[in-house]
Amino acid sequence: MFPDKKTQETIVLSVGGSLLVPNGGVDTLFLSQLNSFIRKHIKKGRKFFIVVGGGKTARRYRDAGKQVIGELTADDLDWLGIHATRLNAHLLRTIFQDIAHQRIIENYHKRLRNWKESVVIGAGWLPGHSTDYDAVLLAKEYRASVLINLSNIDWVYDKDPQKHKDAKPIERTTWEYFEKIVGKIWEPGINAPFDPVASQLAKKIGLTVIIANGNNLSNLDNILNGHPYKGTMITPLKIDADFFDREYFERQKGEYRLAYTESTLGSFFQTIANWYRALWIKFFLDPKDVLDVGCGTGKLVGTLRRLGIKAYGIDISNYALEKVKPELQPFIKNGDIIKIPFKSESFELVVSFDVLEHLERSNLQRAIKESARVSKKWILHKVYTKENKWITFLHGHDLSHMSVLSHQYWLNLFKYIDNITVVRKGLIKLPSFFESMFLLKKK
Repeated sequence: MFPDKKTQETIVLSVGGSLLVPNGGVDTLFLSQLNSFIRKHIKKGRKFFIVVGGGKTARRYRDAGKQVIGELTADDLDWLGIHATRLNAHLLRTIFQDIAHQRIIENYHKRLRNWKESVVIGAGWLPGHSTDYDAVLLAKEYRASVLINLSNIDWVYDKDPQKHKDAKPIERTTWEYFEKIVGKIWEPGINAPFDPVASQLAKKIGLTVIIANGNNLSNLDNILNGHPYKGTMITPLKIDADFFDREYFERQKGEYRLAYTESTLGSFFQTIANWYRALWIKFFLDPKDVLDVGCGTGKLVGTLRRLGIKAYGIDISNYALEKVKPELQPFIKNGDIIKIPFKSESFELVVSFDVLEHLERSNLQRAIKESARVSKKWILHKVYTKENKWITFLHGHDLSHMSVLSHQYWLNLFKYIDNITVVRKGLIKLPSFFESMFLLKKK
């Protein structure tokens, strides 16, 4: 899928020890498949932190200690588990020795220096939590694009499916609801989809985690490549149309340092940005009609119309739509980028500005294809990427940014869509330090 070997994203995998060592011993078939999978995706420009748990090996050592001397302290139980993770980690380090960093991470306070290898292996660190917690630390420290927890279950359930036949799988949830399922207290050997202590840290730093079955590597392919997948995604907050309300645009929920419409300075910056975008569109493309997907309050639509372009807009936010000026209301309506309410080839140009990063990975390709569907000729997407350092001036940490990926990731993703091509020549654009803008053309 991704032929470009430039690094496009860093991924943290928290691999359950029971995948490596199930009931009957070491699973060499799984290890062989994982080996091939990782190497395939390295060729596509990805880097991996792989943190492995103790699994059945840890449980057997804990059980053996209990049988011999009775009760063990929580620290003793944890240390047995930690050393089991380190044994599993050494096995993975051996398998990936030609492409892996020479050091297995066992102390997560020691940051890697001049890290160039494609794979880094991590093991257990300290008592009081599992390797899930260590994986969250890595995701935070190295700005991973996604943390995927791989175990032997397809989903998180609302209750234990082994005890309750009416247990229902959960596709999407929040850390707040997840706490109700697993609690907040760590116990050595706890059997939870994701460590409660790790969950608390993920919630605190605003991290999204995907829990999926590690035995289904084709499903893991889907996760990485932006396809629909089987698994549970846990997010800091519920991100839907209702999320984008007044508190998002004008207050701290959206982490705007300047209110979107209720600040004179904020409105000034929005006006400057919209005139820059409108003039760029007029000068380079000069379309007869434009659809602005995720148009917000419609300011760009209004600016384009002042330049003689028939511009229209859609947005999912009822608050933003209520703020649209009366003279623009006939040209703007409610709509979602993954289901645009217009016929195919309705507009010469379809644009989105800072929209795609708000989507979860499984909807990325769908959104791109949908924007191409309603376009006759051009598609323009401005996406917030990891390279856009300047945005920290206007934004804090926006919890609705679910797909903050690299410029290279997006470039390769656009290349993958069959009926569009990426236009790279003859355009004047700001450097990626300021923005990442992609012009696409229908084939």
